[in-house]
Amino acid sequence: MNIILIFIIAVSLSMDAFSLALAYGTISMSKKEIKTLSIIVGIYHFFMPIIGMLIGKFITRILPVDEDIITLIIFSFIGINMIIESFKNEDKIKKMKLREMILFGLAVSIDSFSVGIGINNISNNFIMCSIIFSLTSFLFTYIGLILGNKLNQLIGKISTILGGITLIILGIIYAL
Repeated sequence: MNIILIFIIAVSLSMDAFSLALAYGTISMSKKEIKTLSIIVGIYHFFMPIIGMLIGKFITRILPVDEDIITLIIFSFIGINMIIESFKNEDKIKKMKLREMILFGLAVSIDSFSVGIGINNISNNFIMCSIIFSLTSFLFTYIGLILGNKLNQLIGKISTILGGITLIILGIIYAL
């Protein structure tokens, strides 16, 4: 098992979680929401490569689904929702719904599913790979959300609008 290669892959898989967490963190999330979302992303990054390894090839033969289009739809949905929410006049901190957290986790872990299809080419110890992917994505998501919260405190609602626009642009880029 090449641990350096696995770590590089883990960081690569976590970068989209970081960038989206940075954007999504601008909605003034509570510490509990930040921890919960980070854990959800970590859990997804543990199971998606395993699922990809076990059934990925089977699913792509039956249902040829373009993961980039799914990512575009999810990112655009979340981004548009963020922009709409930024125009609402609310003084209290908005709670992020569990459904939104689950969609976020899915959106940033679809690439882990793809990696799972070829994970046996990387290492025979796919459980260890998944643990490293999980811990790395948890950490990157947590840091991104904290930094996004700080950004929101500095520039307010503008950061939420910019975060929403960023999500939509990233979705378009993924789809191209």
